[in-house]
Amino acid sequence: MEIIQKAPAKINLSLDARFRHPDGEHEWEMVMTSVDLADYVHIQPSKTLHVTTDSGFLPEDPRNLAYQAALALQRVSGTRLGARIHIEKHIPVAAGLGGGSSDAAAVLRGLNRLWGLNYSREQLAKIGLQVDSDVPYCVYSETALVTGRGEQIKPLGELPNFWVVLAKPKVSVSTPSILNRLDYSEIKYRPDTQTVLDGIRERDFGMMASGMANSLESVTAARHPEITAIKTRLLKYGAQVAQMSGSGPTVFGLCEKQSRATRVYNSMKGFCHEVYLLRAIGHTYHIEKSSH
Repeated sequence: MEIIQKAPAKINLSLDARFRHPDGEHEWEMVMTSVDLADYVHIQPSKTLHVTTDSGFLPEDPRNLAYQAALALQRVSGTRLGARIHIEKHIPVAAGLGGGSSDAAAVLRGLNRLWGLNYSREQLAKIGLQVDSDVPYCVYSETALVTGRGEQIKPLGELPNFWVVLAKPKVSVSTPSILNRLDYSEIKYRPDTQTVLDGIRERDFGMMASGMANSLESVTAARHPEITAIKTRLLKYGAQVAQMSGSGPTVFGLCEKQSRATRVYNSMKGFCHEVYLLRAIGHTYHIEKSSH
């Protein structure tokens, strides 16, 4: 039997780093959604744990978040079962799109089924927090308000209609390197999270967009000016709102109409090597499949 899990990329419609806890962890207030760019995680029974990828950029040992997720699930459940896990990568690495966390969440969902554990999403999210602060959201992979250290997930339902143009510069950004150096006095912009939430509730794109911001953007962009250059181009070519995702360096632009998004996408292709035209995904996106 093989279980195949989709592991979709995430973007931050808003990201607010509120403060740092005494233990060094950050307090977050984020509105996150997932887009139809996804890795695929293939899981088969095995006596021991094995993780492989088709990417030359990722480790295949316990440094890999997917491997860490499998170990955490083994530890919490007490199972001695193993699995052969293969990650088919499509999400850019170190891009602010949560690819590693989404792979880890897909492993939790898939092994939960393979090993017959019957944990709820809430339980899997709690286990996922041991791996990375984005894993709890990625267990859900649906539009949500994410608070606390990343473990408090409140699904928000349907989004207003829009298209997403993602543009990733050639640089890669290590999230720990940004967060370890984060000086809260450096933060120039904060989102109006309540306005983003109101816009989603009323399915009002303009209202949602007016509250959007990423409080890490000015911090990462100070070290990587390509981010500001891409954002400026997205807006120049017609995106109605543009901002960095996560800790960067990927920048996304949103457009209400597909025709406008297509024009932005085509214009960005001449400027940036990695560009994607995407939609935010529905609630049933991470459907599990089995093949015997």
